[in-house]
Amino acid sequence: MTKCDISFPLPLPDDPRKWQGWSNYRSPNLYERLCLDPHANPSNELIEEHCRELMRWWQKKLPLKNQPSNPLAQLLRSGLEESSRYLTEARLELLDPERRRALDEELAARDHEASAAEFRKYLNFALASRVLTPDEETNLLRFGAERALTEAEMSSMIEEALHETGAQRQTVAPPPAANTTETPAKSSPVNPQEEFLHLLRLSNLDTFNMSDDQRDTFIDMAENLGLDPGEAEDLVDLYLEEVDGKAFSDQPGAAPRVEVKSVAAPAPIEEKSSPEKIERNTGLERSRYGNFANTLGGLMIFVPSAEFTMGSEIKDALPNERPLSQVTLSRFYISRCLITNADYEQFDRAHLAKRAPGADDRHPVVYVSYLDAVKFCQWLSTRERRKFRLPTESEWEYAAKGNDGRKFPWGNYDGRGDLANFADRNTVFAWSDHDIDDGYPESSPVGAFPLGASPFGIEDMAGNVWEWCLDYYELYRPGSKVNPRGPTAGTKRVHRGGSWKSRFSSLRTTVRSSNVPGFSCNDLGFRIVCECD
Repeated sequence: MTKCDISFPLPLPDDPRKWQGWSNYRSPNLYERLCLDPHANPSNELIEEHCRELMRWWQKKLPLKNQPSNPLAQLLRSGLEESSRYLTEARLELLDPERRRALDEELAARDHEASAAEFRKYLNFALASRVLTPDEETNLLRFGAERALTEAEMSSMIEEALHETGAQRQTVAPPPAANTTETPAKSSPVNPQEEFLHLLRLSNLDTFNMSDDQRDTFIDMAENLGLDPGEAEDLVDLYLEEVDGKAFSDQPGAAPRVEVKSVAAPAPIEEKSSPEKIERNTGLERSRYGNFANTLGGLMIFVPSAEFTMGSEIKDALPNERPLSQVTLSRFYISRCLITNADYEQFDRAHLAKRAPGADDRHPVVYVSYLDAVKFCQWLSTRERRKFRLPTESEWEYAAKGNDGRKFPWGNYDGRGDLANFADRNTVFAWSDHDIDDGYPESSPVGAFPLGASPFGIEDMAGNVWEWCLDYYELYRPGSKVNPRGPTAGTKRVHRGGSWKSRFSSLRTTVRSSNVPGFSCNDLGFRIVCECD
């Protein structure tokens, strides 16, 4: 569950990137607008103080309205116009006793509903084996009590779930010896990360079988152990990589191709003399695999196994685009278009309130973090019984340029407004190209530039919005690679492709950027890959 930052360090940091509380000004929760904890029963004096300090903070930022190309102005955007109205509204509502009482009752009802929903998720997880043990029931009751649920409510939900699922309570306690090895792991509070990983391993779930609800339940359990939600997300990803890798290694080795999951992080050694590890037969693969439409209506384009040169050594290339390396890839599907608002909001309806101004259903989804994109892929995988994920960096680059050495998805020519959405005369950046008009001041509907498609017919791989990739970011290492997936750990994830804020030269297929997994903004989205059976 996403939580607002209600911290209120005084004096408030001048740099909004050092404090996220400023972004609460439009929160539907009036307490959160003023960075107040609704459960702490803040006094009228505290309400007045927070409103006054926040108004001063925004007032100092008003000169940015005249500096549209300033990155801080782009970050604060509509808050420069709207913040005072929203903050004043929150102050007036909270200082009125009747309105505040009604708000408190509404928030209490929402909290109770959310607590009951979390309890049901945990309960469903506990009943997955169709047996409810005494220890599990005790943990359930403690979990609910911590969320202010009454014993009668919890008992009713447990009985209802037992009836619906056909699960049974364990009536005979297991032999003491069977629990001996479990006791240290359950009782040890020393390392919450290890305890959480232990709980994950007990579930026996893998990427394909773990639903989004189950993942959310695990994150809630991690928070109960004292872990940060972001850290918990990383631990779930680590567990899934571990269990998926083990599942693959247990399979017979007769398959003629190498799956992406079977390859560890690229080692910093030369492999140029190694024999090719993937049997490639484009004609045969195309006869077996065709494009298909996913249940969201998006076309998934088949890309056959291939070998290509990754990176660039042209004069304009940045250091992080070098050195060149030969990469061999297994076949995969990739979405022809970026994931749109309409696509994403089938997964998360609340995102409708986060749409960029003027963006309709066909615009690419933005204000989504790497973690949001991963959750979307897991949801779609469960829905379709296929394995969807973000593209690896090498898959993305090959899908964008093929193997003929082109600079852009469409070829090597530049300086045209009918190929991509970038910083043109409709934008106000210092680097905007005022001689070109691509027709859009910000993002454009997906598929608006068919002439800019890649060799495989994949659209918007240059400009419009940046695209999250699966890999952690690091500088390239020399040597040939097979299905590389980047380093196994890091602080940032890769994104590719440039955006409507980018200069034309930044739309090259080899340009790389990155950010922390929790970052989101108005020119960063994603597309998806589906693994071949």
